[in-house]
Amino acid sequence: MATLQAHNLFFSSSSSISSHRKLRAGLHVPSANLRTKGVSLPKIPQMISLQREELSLRDDNAATGCTHPQPMAPSNDELLVSKVYAVLGAIADRAEMHAIIGAQRNDWNHLLTGSINAITLTSSLMAGISSIPGGEAHFLAFKLSSVILFAAATGMMLITSKIQPSQLAEEQRNATRLWKQLGRSIETTLALRPPTELDVEDAMQKVIALDKAYPLPLLPGMLEKFPANVEPTQWWPKQQSRQQQAVNGMRRNGWSHELEEEMRGILRVLRMKDEEQYVRLGKLVLNINKSLATAGPLLAGLAAIGSGLIGSPALGPAPALVGVVGGVLAAAVNTLEHGGQVGMVFELFRNCAGFYRRLEEEIECNMGEKDEQRRENGELFEMKMALQLGRSLSDLKRLASYASPSCKDEEMEEFAGKLF
Repeated sequence: MATLQAHNLFFSSSSSISSHRKLRAGLHVPSANLRTKGVSLPKIPQMISLQREELSLRDDNAATGCTHPQPMAPSNDELLVSKVYAVLGAIADRAEMHAIIGAQRNDWNHLLTGSINAITLTSSLMAGISSIPGGEAHFLAFKLSSVILFAAATGMMLITSKIQPSQLAEEQRNATRLWKQLGRSIETTLALRPPTELDVEDAMQKVIALDKAYPLPLLPGMLEKFPANVEPTQWWPKQQSRQQQAVNGMRRNGWSHELEEEMRGILRVLRMKDEEQYVRLGKLVLNINKSLATAGPLLAGLAAIGSGLIGSPALGPAPALVGVVGGVLAAAVNTLEHGGQVGMVFELFRNCAGFYRRLEEEIECNMGEKDEQRRENGELFEMKMALQLGRSLSDLKRLASYASPSCKDEEMEEFAGKLF
């Protein structure tokens, strides 16, 4: 009887429920009836429950169309693009850091210049007051205050002359511009074609070269502010032979004998006129800055000594004269050096010389490559050179003809660059 009941229950349920519920209904027999017959079953309910859950998951996935994604290794192109974007992220971060530090160091220059001048002039005033006869009651107070302030001004002048805040600010401004320029060049490469391993390596070398040319730390690692030899700033890696393909339809990759002679003439002008001019001006400004950096603290120190000797009967009015005049001159020298931003002017000239040195190396790198198909396209290279020098193509050709090998060095009067 129990078997018939289960059989009837199985067929009645098959018309209303799904397949996995049929299986459950067919095996769900009252336990009391089974025990009366002495029938023992294995642990079927647990197996059925696991199968039912698996079937349910399969049915849900089939209904929704969802499948579990399988992890896939990135392709070589995707990996290269990821590397380039990682470099771009670092470049953007560097540009922001240099901009922030540049603004900070520019504030240093203004604040230190104003503070040192205020301290120096106040000290001169106190030295003058302390030398007035009949002021014995306040003589010692003004005298000591003048000496202390002059000593503080001397120390601040020494530190300021050592670090040259105006020059530090110019370094960071130029670094910010170059980092942004590097980021735009990499973005242009990504827009034109897929990156290669050579692009990634070249970008990394340029990042390292820029980090070395314009360090972020102040101490240690700061650039030498009074170098023994003035050299153009170099913020690019060593030029290597180019691996670019020729443009389709271009004979000799855009190069010709006339274009090669034109580049040789421009190279000669850059080397003999533009770079030489900014190196020479840099040396001149450096010598002026050295003199001012030495004179300022020296005058303040003499003023401190003079203030300390005020009231000495053997010296008479000379100490007061040294204290007052020395302090005024020290303030004037400090204003000329840091208010006039002489260090910034030196750094500007050195960067200009570096700009023309980079153009020279680009020309030498292309001209040194014997295989013309491995050079940068000639017409594109000529246009870039004209844009960077601020000239038209016809004006560039005229300059090259003017700087022919038959022309002597002393006869060349025109500079290659017109922008600066």
